[in-house]
Amino acid sequence: MHNSTDQLSPLTLAFVGDGVYDLLVREYLVRQANRPVGELNKIKVSMVNCKSQAQFAAKLMPKLSEKETAVYKRGRNAAPKSTAKNGTVAEYHSATGLECLFGYLYLNGEKDRIDELFGMIVHLL
Repeated sequence: MHNSTDQLSPLTLAFVGDGVYDLLVREYLVRQANRPVGELNKIKVSMVNCKSQAQFAAKLMPKLSEKETAVYKRGRNAAPKSTAKNGTVAEYHSATGLECLFGYLYLNGEKDRIDELFGMIVHLL
């Protein structure tokens, strides 16, 4: 990759992180049980919505390194001034921060750290 991840906009990192997080959730659900796709999607939506992501982000904050916290805050503070259908502006911003962090870690090849953080999220369920 030619661009340093520190030079990418936080919303670009969140764009990548959204896909990473979504795939982690899908993989987790499929490995849990063989469920109908409709049921899988319903559960996925409950884990991927901004309200849930904001709650997960709050629980992860004490476990983040200084750099990870800075990346999360860049994403949270850069969130567009709009809201998702299912949450407050603050929740939307927190969810964007979480996605930004996952995008940053993914683009830096930090798969083990992604798995560690996602494991912490799963334990909150």
